[in-house]
Amino acid sequence: MRLVGLTGGIASGKSTVSNLFKDAGVPVVDADIVARDGMRRDDPSNKVVWFRVRGVVFILFSSLLAPHISWGIMWEMAKLWMKGYKVIILDIPLLFETKIDRWTNPVTVVWVNPETQIQRLMSRDGCSEEQAQNRVNAQLALDWKRSEADIVINNSGSLDDTRLQFQDVLRKVSEPLTWKERLRSRDGLISVVVCTAVGVLLARKNLL
Repeated sequence: MRLVGLTGGIASGKSTVSNLFKDAGVPVVDADIVARDGMRRDDPSNKVVWFRVRGVVFILFSSLLAPHISWGIMWEMAKLWMKGYKVIILDIPLLFETKIDRWTNPVTVVWVNPETQIQRLMSRDGCSEEQAQNRVNAQLALDWKRSEADIVINNSGSLDDTRLQFQDVLRKVSEPLTWKERLRSRDGLISVVVCTAVGVLLARKNLL
């Protein structure tokens, strides 16, 4: 099984790329959806912690990461694994911050130039330039994320430009699995179990 990390920055267009994967039939585990679903449950462990950074209010969901990867994300991954999917996209805004990038390969970052990012954020949320800049500054630098990525999608241009880049990315993540990835897949594990069982039976038969 191949776990593809997908991340970006605020107003970088990560959700657009995530939707392109879905449209292409590639399953996506969305950390934001997992977090919202967790908040809907009547569970005392779903505590909300508010904190402020440079005038921006953020929310931490204590049940989201335990300690480095959400149990909700793992459950969604398990369900897709049981269905036999060989490639899964992990759409996680805090992929690097939570160290989940260590579980994924390749890591895909949706990048946008700073000017376009600010303009899109102002247009989307109706905030001032100062507010938009504060929100961008409160996050891990998008340029740093780009430097750590295996694949970069430059979303500074038009949607058509992004779609063209996405087709190349789709081909890369859809390449044949490595032998390690095959072993992690459902079919690979079943093959190992069957071969092991056959080997044990043959060995016992020869000993009789």
